[in-house]
Amino acid sequence: MSMDTDILIAGAGPTGLVLAIDLARRGIPHRVVERSERGFPGSRGTGIQPRTLELFDDLGVIDAIMAGSGPVPTVQTWEGAERSEKWNLTESADVSPAIPYPAARMLPQWRTVEILYARLEELGGRVDFSTELTGFTQDPDGVTGTLRHADGTEETVRAKWLVAADGGRSEVRQALGIPFTGEQVDSRPVLIADVLLEGPDRERIDGGHWHMWQKEERGFVALRPLEQVETVQVIAGFADDGKDIDLDTEATPEALGRLVAERTRLDLTISEVRWASAYRARMAMAERFRSGRVFLAGDAAHVHSPAGGQGLNTSVQDAYNLGWKLEAVLRRGAPEALIDSYDTERTRIAADVLGLSTRVHRADVGNGGGRWRRGKETHQLTLGYREGPLTRELRRDVPEDALRAGDRAPDAPCQDASGASVRLFDVFRGPHFTLLDLTGGADGEPSAPELPDWVRTFRPQDPEGHAKAAYGSGLFLVRPDGYVGLATDDVRDVEAYVGLVAG
Repeated sequence: MSMDTDILIAGAGPTGLVLAIDLARRGIPHRVVERSERGFPGSRGTGIQPRTLELFDDLGVIDAIMAGSGPVPTVQTWEGAERSEKWNLTESADVSPAIPYPAARMLPQWRTVEILYARLEELGGRVDFSTELTGFTQDPDGVTGTLRHADGTEETVRAKWLVAADGGRSEVRQALGIPFTGEQVDSRPVLIADVLLEGPDRERIDGGHWHMWQKEERGFVALRPLEQVETVQVIAGFADDGKDIDLDTEATPEALGRLVAERTRLDLTISEVRWASAYRARMAMAERFRSGRVFLAGDAAHVHSPAGGQGLNTSVQDAYNLGWKLEAVLRRGAPEALIDSYDTERTRIAADVLGLSTRVHRADVGNGGGRWRRGKETHQLTLGYREGPLTRELRRDVPEDALRAGDRAPDAPCQDASGASVRLFDVFRGPHFTLLDLTGGADGEPSAPELPDWVRTFRPQDPEGHAKAAYGSGLFLVRPDGYVGLATDDVRDVEAYVGLVAG
């Protein structure tokens, strides 16, 4: 059977869209199907961590993300109708040339999805909305999927690979029979909604603050005006472990308005509920992220407590890790081991992040709810692949605290060969590998053998020493997803590594 496309992506949330954007800029034929009519309607995953901002910079959406988002608001606690103390929920990274985006940003998930979809369209891609993957089979050469459209018609599509980005209840994962094990982090239910908030006390719920009532016996409530829109996010917890939330009755404007008024003791009403959802915080992870020619990514592979803002960020990093590897196999004849590295690298990261988000959630509960400050460990800047199968640290006598192969490749202001100012992230931006030459060799001296066109060599002029401070000395081959794959002092190692990732 002939192939209709190289990659079939099930799900057009942030994970599926990031993968589609990466494939589109690489010229890899793909198809994205999404069962809903268009996009994601709610605010749900609002926190965008510094590492994800770097990813968005590379994919060409950072300007729109920064323009539409806002800083993490200061928490304003209340006791009844009176304001109490204020405190900062998050900690910024240390100010450094190596970190261009030191602080997390807040943006409703529906807006993030809109920005990503617009970028996909710019690159010539699209999403087939109201189209559901209802079944699939796989063989050694590819995957055959069955699609059902909104009008009830069915279609068969043939692809070389299938990527399941279809959420925490992933039907693809269930069809594969991959165990999805975890635990309940908190048995108490939480209701989250985007609403139009009105009433005489509406002006007291000012933007720039996350308003929290944490001492209510019936459960906490939090109100946060969303960025650059008229809606307010309501988060309401319930003390009753056994309670099941019926959205049809408890997420109406009248019912939710009563809850907010009773718990805040403010004169507030809700005129409209734009979106609502309910959950119990849990953590779970798939036993493996690959099965034959099918990959799991995002919530299909791991689900988190929302505490610490890790879920969306970990999910899009899955896609960012996978895109360049698919191109290498499809276009450069890279070995299967390169594809296997997706599972190895991302399962380790997901396990670490699941542990972190669970600890943050339980620390919140242990400190009266939401009073545990999120530190730098939530930024995802220190996550990496030092123990990964694609990592080669071949330098000798590297200081203990130095950057190593497998780490995130830092930014740095420097100059190009002409003396023009440039940042390393400008050099890295795009689907290529970058060989960063910090050996200190003379200008014009060849520092590496002839390399393919998907590897770009850059020897910076570094008058202020920022690049040297961030990296040290040596040759650093930076992967397309912004991690150092190889660190060496011997140019011969570069050619060997290129063979590793190209076949």
